Amino acid sequence: MNDRFFSLQLFTRVARSGSFSVAGREMGISQPTASRIVAALEKQVGVALFVRTTRAVTLTEAGSDYLSRIESVLVALEEADHAARGTGELRGILRVAMSSGSAIRGVLPHLTRFTDQHPGLRIEFILNDDRQDLVGESIDVALRIGVLEDSTAVARKIGTVHRVVVAAHAYLARAGTPAVPGDLAHHAIIVGPAGRGAEGWAFQRDGMSSSVHVEGRFILNGTDAAVAAAVAGLGILSTGDLSVMNELETGQLMRVLPDWKMGSADVNVVLPAGRSAKPSARAFSDFMAAAFQDWLAPRSQRGRVAS
Repeated sequence: MNDRFFSLQLFTRVARSGSFSVAGREMGISQPTASRIVAALEKQVGVALFVRTTRAVTLTEAGSDYLSRIESVLVALEEADHAARGTGELRGILRVAMSSGSAIRGVLPHLTRFTDQHPGLRIEFILNDDRQDLVGESIDVALRIGVLEDSTAVARKIGTVHRVVVAAHAYLARAGTPAVPGDLAHHAIIVGPAGRGAEGWAFQRDGMSSSVHVEGRFILNGTDAAVAAAVAGLGILSTGDLSVMNELETGQLMRVLPDWKMGSADVNVVLPAGRSAKPSARAFSDFMAAAFQDWLAPRSQRGRVAS
């Protein structure tokens, strides 16, 4: 357990998570053991790598420089192990970040294609509709929908999401079906993560633009919860078409204002900036690209239209 390779892996986990407890849990050891191993590494290197306080564990200047130098070494060692096995099998821990909806609808249904080939790989999913700090949370690969805030990250576009307006038949039967965007101002509106912060909903049709200010009656910080609210007949929701593909296909939700287009957003696989991508992260990027193509392919034929 105290071999140099393990110590270096543990050091990078502590550096990225800012916690001995978190890093120890990820590596399968206790917090005191993690602390002792890193202290032994510092003694071996001959310099303090962390500043420890009751609130946080942060890198020293020497620790930051050490981290930048050894991460490429660790990736190279993992590459060497991977090549030496000669089987293509991946091992170790892979941390993947995405929204819960993307995982439930686009990735998990296809995951056995990947995991059956790599039984020795442990995958940790960090699922959140808010964007994670890839470097700070030691994320190896992430799925991002929309504008990429970190321009230095390595991104690969794998698809496009189109925004749609949907509602349950029960709601439309009760409240009426909007004929033009302006009618939305008189309806109960569900606002999910995709609509937070927006001043209004913008539409285009035949070269014309229309924008309507909507007041959210139900505001939810999770896409799946917002979709569930729409299925329950609570109001009208605007979200990415991938988030409601299954509900449109089954008739639980119906398209509203189908002749009017809203915006679109790119779907990207993202690798953190500033460090080399491990073999498992690159392989998982390829898997997600294929999985999302399967998810995207039948989209154009799905869903009923409200009338």
